Order: sequence, then C-alpha cells, then structure tokens
Amino acid sequence: MFVPDLEAADVSWSVLVQRLDDGTVVLEHDSESVLATASIGKILLLVTAARLLDPPDGSDAVGDQLLDRREALAVADSGIWQHLQSDRLPMHDVAALVGATSDNWATNALIDRIGLAAVGETAKRIGLKTTTLHDLVRDERTSEHPPHLSSSNAADLVTLVAAIQSGRALSETVSQRVQQWLSINTDLSMVAAAFGLDPLAHAGVDRGVQLWNKTGTNVGVRCDVGLVQTNDNAVAYAVLANWTPADQLDRTRDAVLSRMRGIGELALQAVRSAR
Repeated sequence: MFVPDLEAADVSWSVLVQRLDDGTVVLEHDSESVLATASIGKILLLVTAARLLDPPDGSDAVGDQLLDRREALAVADSGIWQHLQSDRLPMHDVAALVGATSDNWATNALIDRIGLAAVGETAKRIGLKTTTLHDLVRDERTSEHPPHLSSSNAADLVTLVAAIQSGRALSETVSQRVQQWLSINTDLSMVAAAFGLDPLAHAGVDRGVQLWNKTGTNVGVRCDVGLVQTNDNAVAYAVLANWTPADQLDRTRDAVLSRMRGIGELALQAVRSAR
C-alpha cells in the first residue's frame, strides 16, 4: 500500500484516517498537533444550528425563522449568497449554503443568530478538546482579531466525524441533519478527489461509496474532514496541512493536494477492503 510522504520540512501535517467498525488506524501522522483549519470549525456551527432546528426540550423550532444577511458582517470569497437577490432566507437554507459551498456570509449570519459561545458549548458537549471556531469570517484579519477562523487537530476531528456518523453529535436527529448538509459539499478537490465522485451530485451512493465532508481553505491552509462509506464499512478521515507559501505560484500547494489525494486513495482502499 502506497503511503504519501508527509515528512517534508516545509509543511505541517495533522492526519488521522481510521476505520469506524473496529477502530483500525489506516494512517496517522502527528494527529495531536493543533493547526489552523480555516472553515473546518463551521462543522460545529452546523451542529449547533441543527440543534436549534430540532430543540430537545419541545420548544418551538426555528426552521422557518428568516435570517437577514444585512444584519451580519458582509464577506466575500467562498459562497453564493453574495450573488443572490434575497437578503433573507430560512435558517435551514442558510445552513445548507454553508454545507454546500462553505458560504462565508451565510456563516456570519448563523454566528450572528447563534453566537460563538453556543458553538463552544457544542464542542464541549461532544467531548472535543481542541476544535474551536474562534471568530466571524472576515475579508481582512488584523492583529485585533483571532489569527485563525478555526483550529483543531486530526484526532479531535475524527472524534467529531465519528460522533456525527453514530448519531452522538447531540442527538440522532441533529447528526442526520448535519450529514445531509455536508453531503452536498461541492469541494472535492482534496482527500475526496480520490473517490472520483460528481462534485455537484454525490449525496447518494456512487461507485459503491457515499461521502460527506467539509473542507477548509486559506493561504497556506488546506484541510479535508469527513467520512466515506460502503454498505459494510466506514472510514473517518481528518487531513490538515499548514505551510508558508514561498511566492505567488505557491508550488507547495500542488504537493499538498497531491498528498491529500494519495491519502484519499488509502481511505478508499480501506473502506472497500473485505472483512
């Protein structure tokens, strides 16, 4: 089995690929090392939003509550809400935008409604140790702001994936809703590139596998966290890479993406292997 070389001095990795049926570790590299994870912390935001949509205490759900993006910090880059006409959308739709395109403006609208403190409480309830959503998404991050949108390590994120897959991310209903949002993620450029799925339509089974995942992208940051499964097997993965680009061409990015795809090939072999 080919194992990608993760020892390059110019890239910091935190990696864990693990079978969920028996706990077998397929690949591990500095899985306790905490790195910047860009948009990966939005998973916690989605879990918190899903709980509001299905409150356990029987109080009124907020699924039809409209969120107004004009009340949140406007931000560009990833996402499509900035290109739409409507300023107000139901909370479920706003969360779906985050799941599908990591929508930054939608993220800020959810944070404005939910609050970062509630997101932090979600992390504690799931039992996470390092995964943190630190701040709003910002077009410009200055010294007055937290240095990263989110941070974590691979071990913590595989714990989060396993909780969502098993229905232990606050509740079965919450876990299933988050899986649905993440199954429409359109970014399959990293680990998931190895699966050969349609980036615009892969919520169901294709090529014998099913995927849900969340990616994080920033300058010198590439992260992919998710789960690939067959009828009999499930493999959780968290692959985080941080580096300092040497120039505008940033050739290190190509090497990182190549290794991430190689890790995806390992995950695919593991999930398809007979038991």
